[in-house]
Amino acid sequence: MSTLFEPYTLRTVTIPNRVWMPPMCQYSAAPAGPGAGAPGDWHFAHYAARAAGGTGLIVVEATAVTPEGRISPYDLGLWNDTQAEAFRRITGFLAAQGTVPAVQLAHAGRKASTDRPWKGGAPVGPDTHGWQPVAPSPRAFAEGHPIPDELSVDRIREIVDGFRAAARRALATGFEIAEIHGAHGYLINEFLSPHSNHRTDAYGGSYENRTRFALEVVDTVREEWPDDKPLFFRISATDWLEDGGWTADDTVRFASELHAHGIDLLDVSTGGNAPGARIPAGPGYQVPFAARVRAETPMPVAAVGLITEVGQAEKILANGEADAVFLGRELLRNPSWARHAARELGGTVHVPDQYHRSV
Repeated sequence: MSTLFEPYTLRTVTIPNRVWMPPMCQYSAAPAGPGAGAPGDWHFAHYAARAAGGTGLIVVEATAVTPEGRISPYDLGLWNDTQAEAFRRITGFLAAQGTVPAVQLAHAGRKASTDRPWKGGAPVGPDTHGWQPVAPSPRAFAEGHPIPDELSVDRIREIVDGFRAAARRALATGFEIAEIHGAHGYLINEFLSPHSNHRTDAYGGSYENRTRFALEVVDTVREEWPDDKPLFFRISATDWLEDGGWTADDTVRFASELHAHGIDLLDVSTGGNAPGARIPAGPGYQVPFAARVRAETPMPVAAVGLITEVGQAEKILANGEADAVFLGRELLRNPSWARHAARELGGTVHVPDQYHRSV
């Protein structure tokens, strides 16, 4: 049997195959008003198509725990009950197709309040639904970005409480897995990396201090998330900087700590915190970071990053480099990638009755 189509169980949740969809923002929610941050028809159609295509796990895009935690004004959120209720349509449909519904809980930090990518992605101000970003330190992400407000300890605690409330709503909404977004230069990653964290209090300086906020979020979400349901953490395994950044060695060390704090799987990505970093992107370029975590720690991992071909995905799993693969852009191009891969490898995926003629 193909490794790609073997079920995978974490705690009491069994995912039917190892073809997983990572969180990919759609920037398609209302920016203001009663429905701000709530998923709509686009989100339903987008996720429903991938579930009908046989994807085993779908992680809904970065979903902000506070309004100022959105990457853009058009992002999803889970800071109120109206948003939570709107998610039920999505989680219910995914579960009915045999796909495990997951959600990524996030705060964008200093990279918040930007326009949609196809509009250029530049920072936006109050006249276009924007706001003042916050961060560990008052240092802009890049030229042209505003200097963020440095978070006080009280405001840090408020954000941790935001993660708690969002986790509680996610559970009530029907999500089976939650993922904490600690990657790509957003708030948790900003605290982790010495490139962006220049604090001198208990949340900055030493490795132990820089990881404090992330562990507080993990512990808080784990308190809300039931013992029988898995919790993921997405990490940028390296800032891709020669010095002064978060490194692969840091990731290996932190993975063991996350595992001890109740994280069940590490979603291993890279970069996003330093706009000038040189990233040698190519097919599977991030897989070695996942493989190292899997080899050197007790933490299960999922690999991501230009995984596009069926044989490539199967080989990653067969070689023991990861426990599952996330396909991002490829699932945007081909919602039924899992079904096609199953046909090629002799695996089995759920096919809706309405699509029986496609088998």
